[in-house]
Amino acid sequence: MKTLRTGFAVLTATLLLTVAAGIAQTAGQAQQPTASPQTEAIQKTTPPAPEIGIVEKLGDTLPMQLEVYDERGYRVALKDVVKHPTVLTFVYFRCPSICSPLLTELSRVVEKLDLEPNRDYQIVTLSFDHREKPELAAQKKESYLNAMKRKIDPDGWRFLTADSVTIRQITGAAGFYFKRDGNDYIHAAALIIISPEGKVTRYINGIQYLPFDVKMAVMEAAEGRTGPTIAKLLKFCYRYDPDRGTYTMNITRVSAIVILALAGAFVLVFILRPRKKTGER
Repeated sequence: MKTLRTGFAVLTATLLLTVAAGIAQTAGQAQQPTASPQTEAIQKTTPPAPEIGIVEKLGDTLPMQLEVYDERGYRVALKDVVKHPTVLTFVYFRCPSICSPLLTELSRVVEKLDLEPNRDYQIVTLSFDHREKPELAAQKKESYLNAMKRKIDPDGWRFLTADSVTIRQITGAAGFYFKRDGNDYIHAAALIIISPEGKVTRYINGIQYLPFDVKMAVMEAAEGRTGPTIAKLLKFCYRYDPDRGTYTMNITRVSAIVILALAGAFVLVFILRPRKKTGER
């Protein structure tokens, strides 16, 4: 009878482990789908840039050698500004519509993040209006930093300006397109996350952001660096949803973990413990 029960337990545990392995393999395949020849042909065809909007250019690198003006009026290369995983925003400081809500929302997120600006990440805000000068950038920076309850290193959030040619080169490389309309501009809104080397790693669209989404995006931009264990677990259990532009729980992977845990508990209770008791007798 004991042999029968042991055999049944081993069979059940094996089935559970097989199911879990199948689920985990399916998750990996789902995240790395094989593109059909038709899809590859479409991907190789570069569509024309839109007049207004955002075209995701994941994996592309910004022209980091280009020079911009910092808040003090000094010309600096973009590569000398970006030192950490960076949340990049394109706005214009006189914007009467979505730019101010975007920056205000970003300020709120910064206050809630358990990451330190200019240590774990940084923010770079570049005006795409070439008429705006460093003096206005400095005023806006002071205004937003002073309004925040959480005081941060001023170098953790840079406010930059540039000439029209440089602006078009940087925004175009990032997939951000805008159009002048009288004295103002028509444009979209998003956080564009880049690595310290300037590679575009993620887009978070709109003007409302979850601190968790921003943190996960920053962690992705810092790929290659050692992070806390809990962060690695979060990245394993969550996946990026490109349609929503947010992170969602990876049910498939979590299910595999649960099944593996149940299989381990099953083996412990029905196989190892009975054997231990038999040995004691």
